Amino acid sequence: MPGFEEWESFYVIVGAAAGALIGLQFVVMTLIAERRAKRAADAGAAFATPTIVHFSAALLLSALVRAPWHGIAPAAVLWGLIGLCGIAYELIVIRRMRKQRAYKPQLEDWSFHVVLPLAAYALLALSSVAAFSHATEAQFAVGAATLVLLFAGIHNAWDAVTYHVLVDQGEPSGTEPR
Repeated sequence: MPGFEEWESFYVIVGAAAGALIGLQFVVMTLIAERRAKRAADAGAAFATPTIVHFSAALLLSALVRAPWHGIAPAAVLWGLIGLCGIAYELIVIRRMRKQRAYKPQLEDWSFHVVLPLAAYALLALSSVAAFSHATEAQFAVGAATLVLLFAGIHNAWDAVTYHVLVDQGEPSGTEPR
C-alpha cells in the first residue's frame, strides 16, 4: 500500500509477536486447566478473553496494513471498523468486569483492561477518518494503537499468570481441597 512500505519491518515484528503470544496463551490456559477451577468462568470472560482479542487485533492490523492495497482508503475503512468493533467490545468487557465476583478489579486492572485498549480502539476509529487528509499521521496512529494493544495484552497475560501462580493456589483436578 502506498505509504506503508517503510512500515514493513514494524508490522512483521508486531504481527509475529502477537501471533506467538496468542499461542503462548493457549499453552498457559492448558496448564492452568489442570487446576481446580473456582469461580473462573466469569473472570475468564472478563480478563482472559480480552487479552486474546487484543493480541488478535494487533495481528489482524499487522496483516491488514501489509496487504497489497492500491490506496489507503480500503485499509482505513477496515481499521476504522476494527476500532469501532473494539470500542463495542470494550463496553462488553466493562460489563463483564463488573459482573464477575472472582476478583475485585484494581485501578491497574481498569487501566490495562479498559482504558488503554479503549483508547487504542478509539485512535483506530479516529485515524481512519483522518487517513483521507493526513495519511502519514494516520499511519503513525495505527502503529501506536497496534502497539498499545500488544503491550496491554502482554501486561494482562503476565498479570493473569502471576495471579494464578502466586495468589490462586487451587488444587489440581481430581484432588480434594485440604
